[in-house]
Amino acid sequence: MVNADTSVGRTLETALGIAINSSKQPDYKGIELKSFRGKKGNRKNLFAQVPDWNLSKFKSSAEILDTFGYWREQDFKLYCTVSSKTRNSQGLSLKMNSDIKQLVENSDKVNIGDFVVWTLDKLHQRLLEKHRETFWVEADSTIINGEEHFQYTKVEHTKRPITSQFDILIEQGIITLDHLIKRNSKGKVVEKGPLFKIKPKGLDLLFPPSEKYELIIK
Repeated sequence: MVNADTSVGRTLETALGIAINSSKQPDYKGIELKSFRGKKGNRKNLFAQVPDWNLSKFKSSAEILDTFGYWREQDFKLYCTVSSKTRNSQGLSLKMNSDIKQLVENSDKVNIGDFVVWTLDKLHQRLLEKHRETFWVEADSTIINGEEHFQYTKVEHTKRPITSQFDILIEQGIITLDHLIKRNSKGKVVEKGPLFKIKPKGLDLLFPPSEKYELIIK
């Protein structure tokens, strides 16, 4: 449907008659759909959630962008992954404060330090809302006459994520956060995240044993 990383999901949703929207609710008959190209092995999107600005030193995505952003061609942006295991090139990392049930993003700049906060209660709530029941749909990708085509081949069917595992997987760097902030040509700051993502091996740790379905009869 589009020439982008998101086309694998957009194409499936269109085939199922799902209108493109930014709803935080599950996609299809109460089930969240997450599609991915099978050969890439990339991290999978869990959900997007902005920080709790009331608890944070920074009060907006624009402030994060202005402090840590960079120019790429004509765009001023901050596109980066943040992990609890190592600092990224912007000097950012995550840290878990279990005593007060908070996830904190920290800068190595002494004058900044901790700058945004998420409550674990809110992150757990989002996880349970978004992934009460999920189909993780794998697709084979083929280029035909310069256009990408998909064959959806497998579904992993997960239910009832384990919220305590979410915290552990962040501490282990298996769940990470992506900033996707950009100032457009009109000066407006657009934030597509922050996106919490999980490495493929983490699904079996975040969810109880799942069911798997083959969509292709061999």
